[in-house]
Amino acid sequence: MAWDRNQMAARAALELQDGTYVNLGIGIPTLVPNFIPEGVHVTLQSENGMLGMGPFPIAGTEDPDLINAGKQTITELPDTSYFDSATSFGMIRGGKIAMAILGAMEVAENGDLANWMIPGKLVKGMGGAMDLVAGVGRVVVVMDHTNKHGESKVLKSCTLPLTGTGVVNRIISNLGVLDVVEGGLKIVELADGVTEAELRAATEATIVN
Repeated sequence: MAWDRNQMAARAALELQDGTYVNLGIGIPTLVPNFIPEGVHVTLQSENGMLGMGPFPIAGTEDPDLINAGKQTITELPDTSYFDSATSFGMIRGGKIAMAILGAMEVAENGDLANWMIPGKLVKGMGGAMDLVAGVGRVVVVMDHTNKHGESKVLKSCTLPLTGTGVVNRIISNLGVLDVVEGGLKIVELADGVTEAELRAATEATIVN
């Protein structure tokens, strides 16, 4: 047993604090708006120039001109605003965004993050990930704990090119929740049906008590 993508997104939505501005990365984080707890009001920022993203549209109501940074169709809200990329990154670099919920290929025990490229594979560019991890107040990563070969993606040190060093605060994986603390990672919560032994066995990084 472990959390699926929707359960990981729902757990990440519990990290949202009322009244804050939050950026969602591509992948699993884009599912978070569907699980925002009742009574919590957050403003979601898309780095391609949108403040106030709504949930995914109902089939048949999509507007092809209304997309998030991952090029998925989204909805707008009554108070949505639009702006250019320079303004968007001014918000991010200026520390106006409280938290980013991002995907990851690898995370290290000291909070290093690799989430933008795999050497040898064609990528269109860095995107906004480097700006986000440097500019926001808190970085939460949502990811699968292991790759398709069963190898840990929660490592002592990243092997892929880094997005940022020491930037991750919390990891939410399909196996549980871990915080980056002095000396390694601390287990905060286990996913449904997952034992501590199973999480430890799937983690290369140092887990501290």
